[in-house]
Amino acid sequence: MDLAQFKFRFDLQMRWNDLDALGHVNNAMFITYFETARGRFMLEACPGWDWYKNMFLIAQVHADFQKELLLSAKNPQVLMRTSKIGTKSFELSYAIISEGKEGTVLHATGTTTQIMFDMKTRQTIVIPSWVKENLIAFDA
Repeated sequence: MDLAQFKFRFDLQMRWNDLDALGHVNNAMFITYFETARGRFMLEACPGWDWYKNMFLIAQVHADFQKELLLSAKNPQVLMRTSKIGTKSFELSYAIISEGKEGTVLHATGTTTQIMFDMKTRQTIVIPSWVKENLIAFDA
Protein backbone atom coordinates (compact mmCIF):
# COMPACT_ATOMS: atom_id res chain seq x y z
CA MET A 1 0.00 0.00 0.00
CA ASP A 2 1.39 3.39 -1.02
CA LEU A 3 0.71 5.67 1.95
CA ALA A 4 1.81 8.68 -0.13
CA GLN A 5 -1.56 8.43 -1.94
CA PHE A 6 -3.35 9.49 1.24
CA LYS A 7 -3.67 13.28 1.48
CA PHE A 8 -6.01 13.34 4.51
CA ARG A 9 -4.61 12.61 7.99
CA PHE A 10 -6.63 12.49 11.19
CA ASP A 11 -4.93 12.29 14.59
CA LEU A 12 -6.36 9.52 16.77
CA GLN A 13 -7.25 10.11 20.39
CA MET A 14 -7.17 6.61 21.81
CA ARG A 15 -8.75 5.96 25.20
CA TRP A 16 -8.10 3.36 27.85
CA ASN A 17 -11.61 2.11 27.11
CA ASP A 18 -10.54 1.25 23.52
CA LEU A 19 -8.33 -1.57 24.78
CA ASP A 20 -9.29 -5.20 25.24
CA ALA A 21 -8.03 -7.86 27.65
CA LEU A 22 -4.88 -8.31 25.52
CA GLY A 23 -3.91 -4.69 26.14
CA HIS A 24 -4.23 -3.55 22.55
CA VAL A 25 -6.96 -1.64 20.72
CA ASN A 26 -9.97 -3.89 20.23
CA ASN A 27 -10.68 -4.69 16.58
CA ALA A 28 -14.17 -3.14 16.75
CA MET A 29 -12.60 0.22 17.61
CA PHE A 30 -10.90 0.41 14.22
CA ILE A 31 -14.34 0.75 12.60
CA THR A 32 -15.12 3.58 15.05
CA TYR A 33 -11.82 5.24 14.13
CA PHE A 34 -12.81 5.00 10.45
CA GLU A 35 -16.17 6.59 11.28
CA THR A 36 -14.70 9.44 13.29
CA ALA A 37 -12.14 10.28 10.60
CA ARG A 38 -14.80 10.00 7.87
CA GLY A 39 -16.85 12.79 9.45
CA ARG A 40 -13.88 15.18 9.33
CA PHE A 41 -12.82 13.96 5.88
CA MET A 42 -16.18 14.83 4.32
CA LEU A 43 -16.08 18.34 5.79
CA GLU A 44 -12.56 18.92 4.49
CA ALA A 45 -12.91 17.23 1.10
CA CYS A 46 -16.35 18.72 0.38
CA PRO A 47 -16.38 22.24 1.87
CA GLY A 48 -20.13 22.62 1.14
CA TRP A 49 -21.02 19.44 3.01
CA ASP A 50 -23.86 19.88 5.51
CA TRP A 51 -24.70 16.86 7.65
CA TYR A 52 -28.29 18.14 8.00
CA LYS A 53 -28.82 18.24 4.22
CA ASN A 54 -26.41 15.66 2.81
CA MET A 55 -26.43 12.05 3.86
CA PHE A 56 -25.16 8.64 2.88
CA LEU A 57 -25.63 5.11 4.14
CA ILE A 58 -22.76 2.77 4.85
CA ALA A 59 -23.31 -0.25 2.64
CA GLN A 60 -20.09 -2.10 3.41
CA VAL A 61 -17.22 -1.94 5.89
CA HIS A 62 -14.03 -3.93 5.46
CA ALA A 63 -10.98 -3.99 7.75
CA ASP A 64 -7.68 -5.85 7.51
CA PHE A 65 -5.63 -5.94 10.68
CA GLN A 66 -1.86 -5.87 10.23
CA LYS A 67 -0.24 -5.17 13.61
CA GLU A 68 -1.59 -4.55 17.08
CA LEU A 69 -2.15 -0.94 18.12
CA LEU A 70 -1.15 -0.14 21.68
CA LEU A 71 -2.18 2.82 23.83
CA SER A 72 1.50 3.81 23.92
CA ALA A 73 1.70 4.15 20.11
CA LYS A 74 3.37 7.36 19.00
CA ASN A 75 1.31 9.72 16.83
CA PRO A 76 -1.46 7.30 15.77
CA GLN A 77 -3.38 8.52 12.72
CA VAL A 78 -6.10 7.52 10.28
CA LEU A 79 -5.19 8.20 6.65
CA MET A 80 -8.02 8.43 4.12
CA ARG A 81 -8.70 8.87 0.44
CA THR A 82 -11.46 8.30 -2.08
CA SER A 83 -10.67 5.09 -3.94
CA LYS A 84 -13.74 4.67 -6.21
CA ILE A 85 -16.66 6.80 -7.33
CA GLY A 86 -19.74 5.34 -8.98
CA THR A 87 -23.17 6.72 -9.85
CA LYS A 88 -24.82 6.45 -6.43
CA SER A 89 -21.95 5.24 -4.28
CA PHE A 90 -18.31 5.93 -3.51
CA GLU A 91 -15.61 4.00 -1.69
CA LEU A 92 -13.23 5.42 0.88
CA SER A 93 -9.94 3.74 1.79
CA TYR A 94 -8.28 3.92 5.20
CA ALA A 95 -4.92 3.19 6.77
CA ILE A 96 -4.25 3.37 10.50
CA ILE A 97 -0.62 4.11 11.24
CA SER A 98 1.74 5.20 13.99
CA GLU A 99 5.40 6.14 14.25
CA GLY A 100 7.77 3.31 15.10
CA LYS A 101 11.49 3.14 15.83
CA GLU A 102 12.21 2.26 12.22
CA GLY A 103 9.55 4.35 10.47
CA THR A 104 5.83 4.17 9.88
CA VAL A 105 3.94 1.23 11.39
CA LEU A 106 0.84 0.08 9.50
CA HIS A 107 -1.75 -1.26 11.95
CA ALA A 108 -4.78 -1.70 9.70
CA THR A 109 -6.25 -0.91 6.32
CA GLY A 110 -9.87 -0.82 5.27
CA THR A 111 -12.62 0.46 3.05
CA THR A 112 -16.18 1.65 3.40
CA THR A 113 -18.79 1.99 0.68
CA GLN A 114 -21.12 4.99 1.02
CA ILE A 115 -24.44 5.21 -0.85
CA MET A 116 -25.98 8.66 -1.24
CA PHE A 117 -29.39 8.88 0.40
CA ASP A 118 -32.26 11.37 0.36
CA MET A 119 -33.58 11.73 3.91
CA LYS A 120 -37.01 13.03 2.79
CA THR A 121 -37.82 10.35 0.21
CA ARG A 122 -35.84 7.62 2.02
CA GLN A 123 -34.37 6.60 -1.34
CA THR A 124 -30.88 6.28 -2.72
CA ILE A 125 -29.87 9.09 -5.07
CA VAL A 126 -27.21 9.88 -7.63
CA ILE A 127 -24.10 11.46 -6.12
CA PRO A 128 -24.50 15.24 -6.62
CA SER A 129 -22.00 16.55 -9.16
CA TRP A 130 -20.47 18.97 -6.62
CA VAL A 131 -19.74 16.09 -4.23
CA LYS A 132 -18.15 13.99 -6.97
CA GLU A 133 -16.08 16.95 -8.20
CA ASN A 134 -14.89 17.82 -4.68
CA LEU A 135 -13.89 14.25 -3.86
CA ILE A 136 -11.93 13.92 -7.11
CA ALA A 137 -10.23 17.31 -6.68
CA PHE A 138 -9.35 16.68 -3.03
CA ASP A 139 -7.37 13.53 -3.75
CA ALA A 140 -5.77 14.85 -6.97
